[in-house]
Amino acid sequence: MSNASAIFKACVKAIQSGDLIEREGRSDKEFHFQNWFKQRMESSGLQFDSPGRNSYPDFCLVHFAEGFELKGLAYPGREADYDCNSQVPCGEHNGRQVYYVFGRYPVDPDGNRYPVLDLVLCHGSFLNADNTYVHKNRSFRGFGSYGDILVRDRKMYVAPTPFALAEGTAHRRTLIVPEGHAVDGDMLVVGTLTRREVDQVVVAYSFDLRTNEIATTHVPNPHAGREHVFNAYRVPGEPQDPVTMRTRNQIHAELGTAPEDDGD
Repeated sequence: MSNASAIFKACVKAIQSGDLIEREGRSDKEFHFQNWFKQRMESSGLQFDSPGRNSYPDFCLVHFAEGFELKGLAYPGREADYDCNSQVPCGEHNGRQVYYVFGRYPVDPDGNRYPVLDLVLCHGSFLNADNTYVHKNRSFRGFGSYGDILVRDRKMYVAPTPFALAEGTAHRRTLIVPEGHAVDGDMLVVGTLTRREVDQVVVAYSFDLRTNEIATTHVPNPHAGREHVFNAYRVPGEPQDPVTMRTRNQIHAELGTAPEDDGD
């Protein structure tokens, strides 16, 4: 039995009750939303660990193989994608099911206490279906006129948020989990979302230090065309307007990019 819906309901209840985010000051640009969510975890009665600053995910349940990664987004502002730092989003990590919690809050509040405007709690596989990729940074020495400069290949990933992927998530509180995923019996389905794997996947890239051009290597995706189906849920009493999946072209329009031709 997943605890995701119980934690989601605790978040919705807090938003409905007007429980505000509290930041320590304007220099607190990261942990204010995490602290708000931590209080929801505590109110749910679940035991959890809060890993260190650079650990993944942010919160791990003690008696259940589940973890929660927090992404706070200032609104209005950047909301179509987010920086993943050194961890590609996924639905399973070290044997734990991983859920992402996206919460938007005012970009320029008039104080250090302000509301959560909307929230999406989604299973990590909604963002990326591949759980096998292992991130590693690499480096080499030998660059420069004297051959003694180190070049570090320190990757940064930028992934779309549910606000870019699905229509109907803005200004609402929505839970998105794989079809058949266990949720509390009173949760109401407001949409069925299908993500289709692309025909070609990137397996390598190279960077030309002379031209500053990057090139990618694609191979056929062994799971090309596979569909991953998700259900969107809301709590009873919340607005029940539908949540729908945007098309691939619409998603790229939200991200400000043009999709490559992969036969889709």
